[in-house]
Amino acid sequence: MNERYSRQILFPGIGKEGQAKISSKHVLIIGAGALGSGSSEILARAGVGKITIIDRDYVEASNLQRQQLYTEEDVVEKLPKAAAAEKRLRAINSDVEVRAIIGDATPELLEELAAGVDVMIDATDNFETRMAMNDVAQKYNLPWIYGACVGSFGMTFSIIPGKTPCLNCLLRAIPLQGMTCDTGGIISPTVQMVIAHQTAEALKMLAEDWEAVRTSFVSFDLWRNQYTSLKMSKAKFAGCLSCGEERTYPYLDHENMTKTTVLCGRDTVQIRPSAAGKISLERLAGQLSSLGYAVKGNPYLLSVEMEAERMVIFQDGRALIHGTKDLTHAKSIYQRILG
Repeated sequence: MNERYSRQILFPGIGKEGQAKISSKHVLIIGAGALGSGSSEILARAGVGKITIIDRDYVEASNLQRQQLYTEEDVVEKLPKAAAAEKRLRAINSDVEVRAIIGDATPELLEELAAGVDVMIDATDNFETRMAMNDVAQKYNLPWIYGACVGSFGMTFSIIPGKTPCLNCLLRAIPLQGMTCDTGGIISPTVQMVIAHQTAEALKMLAEDWEAVRTSFVSFDLWRNQYTSLKMSKAKFAGCLSCGEERTYPYLDHENMTKTTVLCGRDTVQIRPSAAGKISLERLAGQLSSLGYAVKGNPYLLSVEMEAERMVIFQDGRALIHGTKDLTHAKSIYQRILG
């Protein structure tokens, strides 16, 4: 181990003791897109003991510009990002235990995983999931690192329960933009800058150098040469329902989670079944083919071509309806195919 991580061990902030701690820790990464793929690679190369990565999407050609773990072959095979990431991370460092979860980071799943996690990294593309992450972090005393980017603009903030404001507090103090990569574009250096901040903070936490953890909110615009660091201690709100004196963790309430979601500014609706279950993709493919649908698949999903839309169906019954933002229309397609 010393030879592989020798340059990291030489760094005074880590050393032998810090490396031993890093190698015993578990990181949960929510999202395997631009931020998730980059962060997971850095942490795998750093020798983190275990990485769990959750993602609901699959690899597309437009991802390759900035999502560094994936290849053209992954696009052709329509591999789920989590599965493709797991394969690549294991090839990078076979000593790291990697677990891929193909599906949504629901409050139930996050709570189920929280007990065994040391640090959580935000690499998702929506605030519904982030707010659930935030409540889980506060409930289980789990440090996590918020990150987001679009265009040439990025931001990040380290959240330590009991010490820093939580994301719910932060939203009261700083208006965070709702623009996405699909509406505002993205350049890869922006992604890399956020990844650098997030993974540096993660290594500090994993090595247990808590004094070095940054407590300011960082934002930057690489194209306009702007960099801002804001102290956020006064943003902590005593009445916050997520981290305050009478917390209720509102974003863990199942009623607050939607069953339909328009994905990241795209003409795509995700639909989750109300009850968890597993379907036979092979049997479904046979049924749909017999009805005249053009069906392609792999062990993880089916892709069904329709006249104006395309439906991608996962084993857990979750589906992506491409070609529409209309939730009602997307539901009707889902019900027509899966009942």
